[in-house]
Amino acid sequence: MRVLAAMSGGVDSAVAAARAVDAGHDVVGVHLALSRMPGTLRTGSRGCCTIEDSMDAQRAANVLGIPYYVWDFSERFKADVVDDFIAEYSAGRTPNPCMRCNERIKFAALLEKALALGFDAVCTGHYATIVTDAAGDRELHRASAWAKDQSYVLGVLTADQLAHAYFPLGDTPSKQLVREEAALRGLSVAQKPDSHDICFIPDGDTRGWLADKVGTATGDVVDRSGEVVGSHEGAHAYTVGQRRGLRLGTPAPDGRPRFVLEVRPKENTVVVGPKEALATAEIAGSRYTWAGRPPEDAATPFACDVQIRAHADPVPAVAVVADGELVITPEHPLDGVAPGQTAVVYVGTRVLGQCTIDRTVSAVPVDA
Repeated sequence: MRVLAAMSGGVDSAVAAARAVDAGHDVVGVHLALSRMPGTLRTGSRGCCTIEDSMDAQRAANVLGIPYYVWDFSERFKADVVDDFIAEYSAGRTPNPCMRCNERIKFAALLEKALALGFDAVCTGHYATIVTDAAGDRELHRASAWAKDQSYVLGVLTADQLAHAYFPLGDTPSKQLVREEAALRGLSVAQKPDSHDICFIPDGDTRGWLADKVGTATGDVVDRSGEVVGSHEGAHAYTVGQRRGLRLGTPAPDGRPRFVLEVRPKENTVVVGPKEALATAEIAGSRYTWAGRPPEDAATPFACDVQIRAHADPVPAVAVVADGELVITPEHPLDGVAPGQTAVVYVGTRVLGQCTIDRTVSAVPVDA
């Protein structure tokens, strides 16, 4: 195949590109420039896609002996990921920018350009596996090492995108083996720390970053009965499940800590309550997709597992498509689910599909 290897500058994408070369494919490396901030440098393991990362990717491509390019996707990234992140928080939702980047940049904009240039597949360093079933349909499955599995953040991929996706690390038992392989290949990124946090907020201060972009506006913090118990400087700075930073002036009647239960941006109001009220009995979203072949009859309830965070455990559930929504009822209540999060549905190790959560139903009535 003609393979376009997306090289982030980390060890995973470098080894993935190396394995693609070993497999006999015609490989070209590309690094995505996603920020137009000159002089942007990585600090430790925070952030990604920086100047430092592009140089690391260049050195890896040189070792592998493959052509290497830097493509400027900064405008698309700002519109589809950064601006979306701001809009979602402003609407009281909690987005996952890594999901959006995979959906709209790496496997939409990048794949579109790759296909136009005659490439057959886009290769990344994600830990996930693609399996072809008896009918020839491609399925997305968990990686062999569940501790490193990244199938959750790939749950947004469609059948057409899976047809051109290539994940060489899916069968690798551990990240340490990838690092050892990188060292043996002479790749300088062998011991480079993994990136974490949101790449466009490298200092990790999401609240401060949003305040700078959106501004501040004083509003009320209320309990579930509507009684004002405090104030805040911008509802966008809060997310469901948050405990720290509430600075409530009125203690709870039982003296126990209170948590954010809901964010109402139109009213600029934050609703707080007991931890028990974070239990969620049902989630639903109208923006859903299937990763490969869809269920034969999604209008009939079917058993599945649901995962609502990248590193959360899957929970047994029942799902159904009704009234234009993918409705998921977990066997046991989920904790602290926020609109805007992504619910990924599995059947065994297979990623069946996903939805962006639009609404949740609490397992605890207001008067409880």
